Amino acid sequence: MASPVVEAWTTYRTGNAADWTARGLARAKKGDRVSVVIPARNEEATIGAIVSTIRRELVDRVSLVDEILVVDSRSTDTTAAVAQAAGARVVSQDEVTRGLPRMDGKGDALWAGLAASTGDIVAFVDGDLREFSSHFVTGLLGPLLTDPSVEFVKGFYHRPLVSTTGVEADGGGRVTELAARPMLNLFWPDLAGMVQPLAGEYAGRRRTLERIPFVSGYGVEIAMLIDLLDLVGLDALAQVDLGERFHRHQNTEALGRMSAQIMVTAWSRLHRRGLVTEPMPPSSLLTQFRRGGDALPHLDREIVVTDIGVQERPPLATLPRPVAVPAA
Repeated sequence: MASPVVEAWTTYRTGNAADWTARGLARAKKGDRVSVVIPARNEEATIGAIVSTIRRELVDRVSLVDEILVVDSRSTDTTAAVAQAAGARVVSQDEVTRGLPRMDGKGDALWAGLAASTGDIVAFVDGDLREFSSHFVTGLLGPLLTDPSVEFVKGFYHRPLVSTTGVEADGGGRVTELAARPMLNLFWPDLAGMVQPLAGEYAGRRRTLERIPFVSGYGVEIAMLIDLLDLVGLDALAQVDLGERFHRHQNTEALGRMSAQIMVTAWSRLHRRGLVTEPMPPSSLLTQFRRGGDALPHLDREIVVTDIGVQERPPLATLPRPVAVPAA
């Protein structure tokens, strides 16, 4: 049985995307501007459908979304052109962060999107979603537009893993189940009720999002949850069932690197709580092995070493002046 805190929170703060309609939320806006930010790197195959769906159903048909912003994260394909043609405003991650230290990874693109967007409420959606539906956005906006005590909403969903041997209904959340969930349960048990702590779909009030740092790599989602728990408390967080999510899956080696970055990120938060003595773990290098190769005698494997250290963009509210965003 879950702890009383987790059981009460999941009962009180869990919703379903079907609970709200786009038209009803548009009436509930009451002057708030809503931005949808989509970080994208080499997503020409999916970004157009995502943007056009949001524009058609939530901008043109119902005046719910005021801005669709795609952050081009150093794409080498036509992602930027496809997104712009579909109706998004496109900004370059590097242009937004010009003059600041260069950082890599999804978290930096999200920070750039927050800096470049104008909404009082900002929803983030991944750029690799297939079979995208506008309820992904309305579900995230629902609690924020109807309950002033909610500061942040996390999406959750079923994530089918499709392979040559069949479909595993919830096999897509491997890093969540093997890395993120055990750590949260052990060290931040109040967050144990989050069904999908690493979900790429979430929304928050700008006044709150601008008060937390953004981790540069794949640790951004778990850092965001932990930092928001400390900043606004569990009761200001909510989650919404978005149904089913289809997207591109990464191989096991890539998932290992993601898990390592999440662990490094969690370590920094454990240090902040005084639970570990050093601010960084003993090493930020991850050694992995690939079949084949002859790097060492008798090994019959290639050694791959990756630096999985992370950096952080500071909270936007702490910057001495607004980030200069190039005109569209």
